[in-house]
Amino acid sequence: MPQIELKVDHPAGLHARPASVFVQTANRYRSEIVVTNGSRTVNAKSIIGILSLGADQGAVIQITAEGDDANDALAGIKALVENNFLLG
Repeated sequence: MPQIELKVDHPAGLHARPASVFVQTANRYRSEIVVTNGSRTVNAKSIIGILSLGADQGAVIQITAEGDDANDALAGIKALVENNFLLG
């Protein structure tokens, strides 16, 4: 399974609006996508799950995808996070 590691630089962390656009982006893909912050792993397509991660600014998260479009999913999420959660 492909996996990437990303640093969350947004001042709000992975909360509120950034969490919302993160989940919207993950839901564009068919693959199963999970996000890990520390010892907690959640479904990337669940807003409650993402909010429960507690990924504040500076957190390093791991994202794993499994499915036909796994590499595309990781690339899309990587671009979103690196673009500070601004949809392109």
